[in-house]
Amino acid sequence: MLDCIIIGAGPCGLSAAIEMQDRGLSVEVIEKGNIVEAIYQYPTHQTFFSSSEKLEIGGVPFINKELKPKRQDALVYYREVVKRKQLTIRPFETVQHIKKIEDGFEVSSIRSEEEVTREARAIVLATGYYGLPNKMNIPGEELPHVFHYFKEGHPFYGQEVVVIGGKNSSVDAAIELEKAGAHVTLLYRGEAYSPSIKPWVLPNFEALVRAEKVNMVFDATIDSITPTHVHYKERGESTSIKADFVFAMTGYTPDVGLFADAGVVIDKETGIPDFDEETMESNVSGIYIAGVVAAGYDANKIFIENGRFHGELIAMSLSERLKRKTAQP
Repeated sequence: MLDCIIIGAGPCGLSAAIEMQDRGLSVEVIEKGNIVEAIYQYPTHQTFFSSSEKLEIGGVPFINKELKPKRQDALVYYREVVKRKQLTIRPFETVQHIKKIEDGFEVSSIRSEEEVTREARAIVLATGYYGLPNKMNIPGEELPHVFHYFKEGHPFYGQEVVVIGGKNSSVDAAIELEKAGAHVTLLYRGEAYSPSIKPWVLPNFEALVRAEKVNMVFDATIDSITPTHVHYKERGESTSIKADFVFAMTGYTPDVGLFADAGVVIDKETGIPDFDEETMESNVSGIYIAGVVAAGYDANKIFIENGRFHGELIAMSLSERLKRKTAQP
């Protein structure tokens, strides 16, 4: 039986694994994609808010020529961390169930259509924030030309593309799409630019709008999407626009299905799991929370730069727990 299974190989999950390994605990990390999958899903040219030193884990320096690293820099760094620390990662496995057993937990996952079962004395849920896109619940949202994640602009050269949303992900997508030669319209329900847009990005975007290279529509409420158009109301007036492709950048919600499965209580209003901030242990003894999922629906409270420290709290708590158990007659 392992001392711990960590579900999620993002920076915070990897940090927790390193802290445990450094304390002599046996640990494996299960990931439905591969390491730092959420970062891999970022737009190709994404730049981080944080400086490289604030993204460091495990005492491995993140050396970067620019103050703020890009997506590719981070991917290279975290691969190197896993390699140096010789972490045991179980990639491309999707955890299905967490079951309480006498000495800990049984974790069932699926890899290549085969079920894999492991046992551990403790579990860390580090499943991240970007598990599920926020749906608009409108007709046509599930059509194949509608996307909730943006990677890069090149495939959309010369196409009529509608971006729905008005915050950072929407603006970043619109800029990259225009740069790649797409004809871009951004539909936003707000009446003015969102104050959350990165201050070094907004002037560039506004310049594109003034030059009529991006069509910016405020006070837009989406009614439906068809294979050829997006139908919406602009200030209450019904209208439509041609769309070869649609990016619905409407935000994301953490996937807390495993939390409920394991008995972890989630606050219905905030989405915050029930846990002790000093140990990160949830209301279920032996199950810990790490990373941005600890913030519930507010993704602006916890980032890599502070979530990476959860691992130390968890490792200390689990080490003490196992020592006490070993000392019992």
